[in-house]
Amino acid sequence: MSRRATTRPVRAKKTNTAKGAAVRKALAHKLGAKPAGGRGKRINPAQVADEALPFWKRKTLAQMTKREWESLCDGCGKCCVNKLEYEETGEVVQTNTCCRLLDTQTCLCSDYKNRKAIVPDCIQLSPDVVAEMDWLPRTCAYRLVLQGRDLFWWHPLVSGDPETVHDAGVSARGKVISELEAGDLTEHVLDDWL
Repeated sequence: MSRRATTRPVRAKKTNTAKGAAVRKALAHKLGAKPAGGRGKRINPAQVADEALPFWKRKTLAQMTKREWESLCDGCGKCCVNKLEYEETGEVVQTNTCCRLLDTQTCLCSDYKNRKAIVPDCIQLSPDVVAEMDWLPRTCAYRLVLQGRDLFWWHPLVSGDPETVHDAGVSARGKVISELEAGDLTEHVLDDWL
């Protein structure tokens, strides 16, 4: 005896089309696409690839926002190490002393917001200043970006950890004393730059 299978038509489930449309519209708005019909927003692959690069690889120093500019500092403290220029020769030498505001353990300015008022000869970095200052450390992120080079592995923006600059031994931590403790700076001139 053979059995016959009975078939029943399959019906689509009823959906709340108004609710679905609202969800699609909200998602489209969030993604910046067109909400209804069509293929949505056209994407330029070159633009997407460019935007995927970190800001220091796709922007010049002058194009950076204030927040990007400030985050580019690796926190090494070397720009706050005192340098002396001999008037007769123009030679610039480095000392093992630092600005009175530099915290020698954190390598951060202890009063960054008011530093120019407290230390009038503090040089505030800007794209123009970075281009002129040949005494900035070879590892300085501002200098590297100006030269079209990438940041080192220990830079906090690359490593994700502000301590790697110190762990790598490229900061002023443990290498300098405050100018307030130093006395005559000419007695603290180094043979080689930090």
